[in-house]
Amino acid sequence: MGMGTYKYTGMNAEGKKVEGEVEAQNLREAKKQIRRKGIRPRKITEPSVLDLDLGQLLVDKGLAAPFTTAELNRFTKQFAILINAGVPILESLEILAKQERVPTLKACIKNIVEKIGNGKSLHEAMSSQVGFDKLYTSLVKAGEAAGILDTILNKLSEFMEKQQAIKRKIKGALTYPVIVLVIGILVTWGLMYFVVPQFVSMLEEGGQEIPAITQFVIDVSEFFQEYTVLMGLFGAAGFIAFQNYIKTPRGKIQWDRTVMKAPLFGGIVIKGGLSGFSRTLATMLGAGVPLIDSLDICIDTLDNTQIAKDMKQVKESVIKGKSITEPLGRIKYFPPLVNQMVKVGESTGNLDDMLVKVADVFEQETEELIEAITKLIEPIILVGLGGIIGTVLIAMYMPIFMQAGGVN
Repeated sequence: MGMGTYKYTGMNAEGKKVEGEVEAQNLREAKKQIRRKGIRPRKITEPSVLDLDLGQLLVDKGLAAPFTTAELNRFTKQFAILINAGVPILESLEILAKQERVPTLKACIKNIVEKIGNGKSLHEAMSSQVGFDKLYTSLVKAGEAAGILDTILNKLSEFMEKQQAIKRKIKGALTYPVIVLVIGILVTWGLMYFVVPQFVSMLEEGGQEIPAITQFVIDVSEFFQEYTVLMGLFGAAGFIAFQNYIKTPRGKIQWDRTVMKAPLFGGIVIKGGLSGFSRTLATMLGAGVPLIDSLDICIDTLDNTQIAKDMKQVKESVIKGKSITEPLGRIKYFPPLVNQMVKVGESTGNLDDMLVKVADVFEQETEELIEAITKLIEPIILVGLGGIIGTVLIAMYMPIFMQAGGVN
């Protein structure tokens, strides 16, 4: 049975009759929760089918969509507000679980409440839930230890907002060129599949000599007519094979290296990765997490395997007692000017503040590269699309103009 509301009547520690309700997965769990409240249950009414939480039922069956970073961010903000207001952790989580509308996040919060009730710390309870990554739980651990959980939760919220903003900018900048490219491909396919064959039948009736450019377009059109289905199948199969390959460890490494070397796009990947790394490290150090542990967590959060590999070497050098700037200086794509900024931060004891500035620099450079790519891609796609359509039109109308001019 899925999560449901169990109503009960019982006696409290003072011997008074009490009534209430608890949300639980089953009767056994409901009894545990009631006893934990110091109540001896006399009667427990199980939920009817209509009382069952449909969202939780979907979670139990693995059919519910996972919660997003934006939803986790909202939860983090609300949690920070309650903690700041002096509401105890367990009570805060119970309040948030009741009002949460996203089934998967609601289930996670309830599981965290249950684990805390069984004696786990907040960060231990969170680390057992999918969606609460190492960065999140490590910062919560630091916040619990220092007694500044609300401050840490606000830092986490700010960090997630920055990460989301960069992703939105990249997605937004590439949306228009991708739409134009897709429309261009569809228009080209439509011309070759539907329009050109109409002209071919007209030319065959005229029985005149066909120019080379017209013949080329006719050949391409015939290819499209004959192999469109096969092209679609091969394209889909190729895409699935590629997706599966880059999910393998070897494929991921090769893909990451290739992307890093790509003109302009490689710059976005590198600057974006370094921006995320710098901001994560700044957030961890600012929360009082030791440098080695912070580097460990930062490496885990990096999506690019090559950058992660290079940062592991940085961590190993720091373990040996070297300053962070020395191994960073050996990374070819890490800008010397930025490394100098890190060195200043390290020598003045303000490394976390300087890393925030470094992250801002990388983010600004990422935005500039995105803008440059957008400005470059749009005219290239439009010129390419115009060239294809122009070639088809010239190829189709040339024989008609030749015939009208009396050329045989």
